[in-house]
Amino acid sequence: MAPTKSTVFSGIQPTGELHLGNYIGAIRQWVASQDDCFNILCVVDLHAITIHQDPAQLRDACRKTLGLLLASGLDAGKCLLYIQSHVTAHSELAWILNCVTPVGWLTRMTQFKDKSQTQESVSTGLLDYPVLQAADILLFDTDLVPVGEDQRAHIELTRDIAGRFNQLYGETFRLPKPVIPTVGARIMGLDDPTNKMSKSILKDTPHHGIGLLDAPEKIIKTCKRAVTDSGSEIIFSDAPEKAGVRNLLSIYQALTAKTEEEVLADFASARGYGDLKVGVGEAIVDHLRPLQERYREIAADTGYLDSVLHRSAEKARALCETRLAAVKEAMGFLAERS
Repeated sequence: MAPTKSTVFSGIQPTGELHLGNYIGAIRQWVASQDDCFNILCVVDLHAITIHQDPAQLRDACRKTLGLLLASGLDAGKCLLYIQSHVTAHSELAWILNCVTPVGWLTRMTQFKDKSQTQESVSTGLLDYPVLQAADILLFDTDLVPVGEDQRAHIELTRDIAGRFNQLYGETFRLPKPVIPTVGARIMGLDDPTNKMSKSILKDTPHHGIGLLDAPEKIIKTCKRAVTDSGSEIIFSDAPEKAGVRNLLSIYQALTAKTEEEVLADFASARGYGDLKVGVGEAIVDHLRPLQERYREIAADTGYLDSVLHRSAEKARALCETRLAAVKEAMGFLAERS
């Protein structure tokens, strides 16, 4: 008998603009692994509303996010790609898990502390969204959750919540494991190579990063404005002053799949950082061109997007049904009889 594929869950918020860091660090990994793993990719619109969202913009952003994921090479026949709010089991399980999660566990979460200090009014959802995140993951008997280092604590919290439930009501949930990607996991901001490329920063700082739908001329312009250093040596170096150069070379390497030696050979005749920036910009334009063309085709065919959403939501609901029924049985809920 062939081994069962690992179930891998990832959530992506439909807020902000998907950028090159998202693509290299996550989306490409999902595409590459969709034949070997069962990838569940959820557009987490319920998480997005922990802060106010314009309704029309949220709807458009969900469709745009889905379209970009499909344009990037994800196959809705191989992976599960759906909108979180289309599957009510997420919210239902989150409430159940709330009832076994101590408040102290949530107030200690670093991201809650950081965000609550910058907002005048903090919603209950901002405090509670790690429990919804736990529900997202536990609904599918998830084996692996690829996350950045900044999200590791939330996966550990998911394991703690699942473990507490199992202790109280019997073995019900599988404990998922966090996976911290190493290749291309940290594409840094072009305006500040000490900070990871971020959707929230890109929203207010156009030349912070590269949006997946940016026009070629904007991509080249942004790369030309990339922060480097006062030198001219094009090398892979961990020296702090070389962070900008290393970031540009890492982007080029990730997109061309070349070795460090091959990358440096490509820029051996470069006349300083100007040539490096243009070369990296052109590589980005070339790589994103087919993705952008495919996205325009998908966006124009609203029937196709609606069909993907409908089929995926039905499949997700069917997968969640068994797990949610087991949870209710364990807790002593009265089952409905026909």
